[in-house]
Amino acid sequence: MVHHELRLSGSGGQGLILAGIILAEAALYDGKNVVQSQSYGPEARGGASRSEVIISDNIINYPKVGKCDLLLALTESAYDKYIDSLKDGGTLILDTTVNKVPERKDIKVYTIPILDTASKKLGKAMVANIIALGSIQRLTNLVSKEALAKAVLNRVPRGTEELNKKALEEGFNLINNQKDRLYGEVC
Repeated sequence: MVHHELRLSGSGGQGLILAGIILAEAALYDGKNVVQSQSYGPEARGGASRSEVIISDNIINYPKVGKCDLLLALTESAYDKYIDSLKDGGTLILDTTVNKVPERKDIKVYTIPILDTASKKLGKAMVANIIALGSIQRLTNLVSKEALAKAVLNRVPRGTEELNKKALEEGFNLINNQKDRLYGEVC
């Protein structure tokens, strides 16, 4: 039985609300039950932002994420705010710009260059959210690659499809390249 609660966190303008919507849509394509919610600060760009997604094979009785199975933190403030909401045995994905070392030994930690890959390798910081989704898919397999690609192409602005396809592939590749590196339990 699948029941996973995910929290995608960072700052406004990083596309995390859209990422949550895309992930939820991909889960629907795969025939799963899903709930997606979001929260962002009044500053919008630069303020706190989070998107939450619950994916389940069964009925979802409560639509809010309490303790998450996966936490994505693209900023230090997001890490500070949400690290305590990650379940024992959960997965933490940190961007390499987050200069925090988790003291918890009960979680899997992946530190990957999501923001750097978006801005330097692809030349567009705005696709960091899609790179993050590719990484999440490779780590969790909660949604199929095909469903995620379909949802990405359905939601991104017209004219950016090729860039977003590349971003998704980069996200997959970041995890392929990280599988053997340890940090805490896993990095």
